[in-house]
Amino acid sequence: MNLRILRPNEFQLDRRIDHENEEQQTVARNIVERVRLEGDRAVLALTAEHDGVTLTADRLRVTAEEIAGAYASVDEDFLEAIRAAAVNIRAYHEKQRKQSWIDAQPNGTTLGQLIRPLARVGVYVPGGKAAYPSSVLMNIIPASVAGVKEIVMTTPPATGGKEGIDPYILVAAAEAGVTEVYRVGGAQAIAALAYGTETIPAVDKIVGPGNIYVALAKRFVYGVVDIDSIAGPSEIVVIADEGANAAYAAADLLSQAEHDEMASAVLLTPSRALAEAVQAEVERQLETLPRRDIAAESIRRHGAILLTSSLDEAAAISNRLAPEHLELLVADPLGWVGRIENAGAIFLGPYSAESVGDYFAGPNHVLPTNGTARFFSPLGVDTFLKRSSLISYSREALLENGDRIMTLARREGLEGHARAIQVRLDAERGE
Repeated sequence: MNLRILRPNEFQLDRRIDHENEEQQTVARNIVERVRLEGDRAVLALTAEHDGVTLTADRLRVTAEEIAGAYASVDEDFLEAIRAAAVNIRAYHEKQRKQSWIDAQPNGTTLGQLIRPLARVGVYVPGGKAAYPSSVLMNIIPASVAGVKEIVMTTPPATGGKEGIDPYILVAAAEAGVTEVYRVGGAQAIAALAYGTETIPAVDKIVGPGNIYVALAKRFVYGVVDIDSIAGPSEIVVIADEGANAAYAAADLLSQAEHDEMASAVLLTPSRALAEAVQAEVERQLETLPRRDIAAESIRRHGAILLTSSLDEAAAISNRLAPEHLELLVADPLGWVGRIENAGAIFLGPYSAESVGDYFAGPNHVLPTNGTARFFSPLGVDTFLKRSSLISYSREALLENGDRIMTLARREGLEGHARAIQVRLDAERGE
């Protein structure tokens, strides 16, 4: 199986994947409604049914002793690496902080904006094909930096096998600043976070990836709570010129293809020689990749090398794809950044492997997928903040502008709005 070399017109550039079917929607909706109505009883029954783990309500919350025990189970190299990564991630997100502001105007009016953190957020951590401590950091640390007081994590009860939750996930959560952890997964976890149960208090926002049922549940509870996004499969686009290292490009394509069979890995290059070298490298590297079957299926379904007429065309195609991850393996990559309009994260040069961003550099790896980088941004401190407008209008300003306000209100047929101004003008003018 070779990574196909195609012309751009031979590849589907508008990749919008809608995974769910009617049956999955029905299952997810029924789970959400059941938890809304039955609380803990539904959560426990669904956990036994879907996870094969029988719990009681008093065992839903992970104890401090269990977290301490997790530290004893992880190796020192991991602990050192996760702490170093957390320092970088926190430092990067500290720079995203925003301040409230107030503007006092000469006529006595004061306008402003208050920036405040959400009170309580939920972070979903999946347990499916792999456990991802890095995602724990990326979802919890920005909330902590934003000032969220209560950060709740839910994760399936057997991510670490029959013994319980994966200790690496628990350690990452503790290092990131989690305040509560519950052993519940799937759509039932999303519903519990949204509506609350006797044991799990409701949150204001839910973030974090999951399987199709988790994604659908997040969609169904949106409006009751806020959500980050409906995440799609992972994506990478690599733009490379004739001087790029084929082994680097191939490795980076495979780094995303190994996520799951629906992931997309695309190379854009005007160099046929490089295209053929990368094609051969992908085959060679696949042979020893532990997740070879997943990566090979991803490459078969959604991978391609697009032979473009120029780097300019490559940039234009990338903007149309709006990828989650974009690598610029070109001479003077910084000079090409201005050509890029749509991308979740941009990696510059041969040493900026996508893995650097996934784990360690500091920017968030929770990125817009499925072409939504056209209008969505990476998860960050803003995700966990809310804004309130501040208006203190002065007598002088109301006398000056009251008639204009009433004109606009009456144009819209809202006489009550106009009278709320008129009554004040009459009182102040002695009419």
